[in-house]
Amino acid sequence: MKKYGNTNGDSGVSGYQIGSNYIWVEFSTGSVYEYTYSSAGVSNVETMKQLAESGSGLNGFINSHVKFKYSRKIR
Repeated sequence: MKKYGNTNGDSGVSGYQIGSNYIWVEFSTGSVYEYTYSSAGVSNVETMKQLAESGSGLNGFINSHVKFKYSRKIR
């Protein structure tokens, strides 16, 4: 899992892992969720990948656009 940059210092996201058609997002609670092309949509997952790499805006995007569109809870 790669550490999320959290440039604003107030994110609920702590880490992420990017795959070809998915992103795993780790929250500060320790929970990890998988968002895939089929569960959240290609455009949303690609946006999430970009936000994860930039270290800003991922938590807000998840809450606004894909909160419950995860494919599974990993932990």
